[in-house]
Amino acid sequence: MTKDHGKSVKNDEQYEELREKGMSKEKAARIANSEKAGKKGGKADKYENRTKEELIEKAKDIGIDNYSKMNKDELINALRNR
Repeated sequence: MTKDHGKSVKNDEQYEELREKGMSKEKAARIANSEKAGKKGGKADKYENRTKEELIEKAKDIGIDNYSKMNKDELINALRNR
């Protein structure tokens, strides 16, 4: 049975799976709380297909610093390596 992590985690099952794989609590929660967290099979939009504005919003949401000074490629790299 999946543990309820309260309001701070939207997808408890995914959060627990990510934690079991060794992800930090912060990163697992961020992924489990993303809008497309429930999508399987690579159905989330690829970063390359998103606008720079969409990437900036995502960077803001997950707390990447200096996102406003980055170009699209730098934003993609920062999001993938966060």
